[in-house]
Amino acid sequence: MSIGKTVLTLAILSLDVPFAMAQDAATDRYTLEKSASGFVRLDRQTGAVTLCTEADGTLTCRMAADERAAYDADLARLEKRVEALEKQVAGGAAAKSGELPSDAEIDRSIGIMERFMRTFFGLVQELQGQEQDQSGDPVPDRT
Repeated sequence: MSIGKTVLTLAILSLDVPFAMAQDAATDRYTLEKSASGFVRLDRQTGAVTLCTEADGTLTCRMAADERAAYDADLARLEKRVEALEKQVAGGAAAKSGELPSDAEIDRSIGIMERFMRTFFGLVQELQGQEQDQSGDPVPDRT
């Protein structure tokens, strides 16, 4: 065999390695076990169990009854949530968020800010007074 053919053969074999590794990873995901009525397939990634039957050379798999019930319950819950959200949007709940606040809401907000500012500046004056008492000298104007 020539060096060119050897290099080409090695290159082709090296390309098959990632493909083979990907196939191994895919085949390790599921486990099939023989049961009385067919096969039980376990998905090792999700934990889902499916029941499989063989008919006319074809393997047909279906979710287990308890998983199907959980799936249906989750689907019904999500459908109700979507309906509630659609009603909110249709009822204008989303449009209300773009409205301006009322005068009462503005007055309340200003009152809160006023109390905050008075308290804050009161603390500043108190700290300045403590600083002046400790040094005995008047505190310079910092504004």
